[in-house]
Amino acid sequence: MTPPPGGYIWWYVDALSDDGTYGITLIAFLGSVFSPYYAWARRGGLADPVRHSALNVALYGREKRWTMTERGAGAVQRGADHLAIGPSSLHWDGNALTVQIAEIGMPIPRRVRGTVRLYPSAVETRVQTLDSAGRHRWRPIGPCSRVEVKLEQPGISWSGPAYFDTNWGERPLEDDFVLWDWGRAPLPDGTAVLYDLERRDGPMTLALRYKASGGVEDFEPPQSMELPKTGWRVRRRIGLGSPSVIETLEDTPFYARSILGGEILCQPVTMMHESLDMNRFTMPMVQAMLTCRMPRRG
Repeated sequence: MTPPPGGYIWWYVDALSDDGTYGITLIAFLGSVFSPYYAWARRGGLADPVRHSALNVALYGREKRWTMTERGAGAVQRGADHLAIGPSSLHWDGNALTVQIAEIGMPIPRRVRGTVRLYPSAVETRVQTLDSAGRHRWRPIGPCSRVEVKLEQPGISWSGPAYFDTNWGERPLEDDFVLWDWGRAPLPDGTAVLYDLERRDGPMTLALRYKASGGVEDFEPPQSMELPKTGWRVRRRIGLGSPSVIETLEDTPFYARSILGGEILCQPVTMMHESLDMNRFTMPMVQAMLTCRMPRRG
């Protein structure tokens, strides 16, 4: 799939180790929605998204790392079942996703090298539209998955429950969204996924329960609750019962990633949660700051 000029597509993985010691998120972008360079290019008209591609890797736990080097179209190779962005690559064989990582972290230049393999218990096909005009879409591919992480740099190996999805759109997120809250939580027999969106044309919430054996059903989530703002004063909210912030993993001027505790469907859960403030992202000062975390090569 090739996103249109000004658009985007990303593939997303997150996972926590079985013992809760480690975590990882991987996001492969064609048309990075968080790129200041792509935002600046769009000011001159519709820009080529493939010229603004990146693999974001974030490691959590005792060996923290963060990488997001943006690369031009010449560093991107694509096929029906594979994607290479610079020295890193993703390959889907129909049953498992293999990610080969060879990146350098920022702002501290430490290497991240190794392999992540993700095994979905079932592959889902349902596509959900996130805006009223149908410009932004989301598809969980493996909402109930297992992951094996084997890294040479840093030297860690672990396994645990994981999640895999993709989002794509015809326009920048900031054109159609003001605030974006998303979360996923493992359940004993599947995974719950929640969206709480403040769109330019009105609010939208989604609550979906994916079964480990395959299939999905909508459910009525608890009322959305405000959580404490981050150090950068980014708003966090989601439809969890008795919500609490266990840990803030990422805290930036426009984006936060957190681990939350709470209840869904009368069950205690631990949720991976993210919050976006797209008005903050469009601020010139914020975009200038992002270049320190997102270097560009080519």
